[in-house]
Amino acid sequence: MKEQRTNTALLVMDMQEQMLKGLPQGGPLIERTAKAISDARNNGVPVIYVIVGFRKGTPEISSRNKTFSARAAFLREQDMEQWMKIEPQLAPAENEAVVVKRRYSAFTGSDLEVLLRGMNIHHLVLSGVVTSGVVLSTLREAADKDFQLTVLSDACLDRDPEVHTFLMEKIFPQQAEVTTVEAWINSKQENQPA
Repeated sequence: MKEQRTNTALLVMDMQEQMLKGLPQGGPLIERTAKAISDARNNGVPVIYVIVGFRKGTPEISSRNKTFSARAAFLREQDMEQWMKIEPQLAPAENEAVVVKRRYSAFTGSDLEVLLRGMNIHHLVLSGVVTSGVVLSTLREAADKDFQLTVLSDACLDRDPEVHTFLMEKIFPQQAEVTTVEAWINSKQENQPA
């Protein structure tokens, strides 16, 4: 990876091997995300990985949290080290940060905000699964924290394609630029001095 030359970071969120198994179109998603990661590394854009994970016994999961408490029994049975394993084709480089979160948003229960301040990051480029989970929650919280935002629409995936399309076309453009991996790569190349 080249030295950081930008105030932009690519967030690769919840691209965990176990989470990608059940998603349709996982293969093409991994390929596009790998392309975004490679381009970021080649252009001095830091890549930060965000994963969801819990301590043994999932003490972080409250019975009052409807979504996570419904999955608590399943999660308690998981080998958390295996559960948190990032898809090997997208594996972080030795010097890239991996942030562990405890809820949908990449900020909740993690040190992401401190890391971004320390790296002087002002612009987040979002990728991940699922669109209606980590991507939506992170986008909303990051917007409230005044980050400039870009969403790589084809480096995100949801279990429900209609929800994905609705968020990308109707909701996300209110707070972020929505683009494709290819267009994001090309826009950086166009902005480089000749």
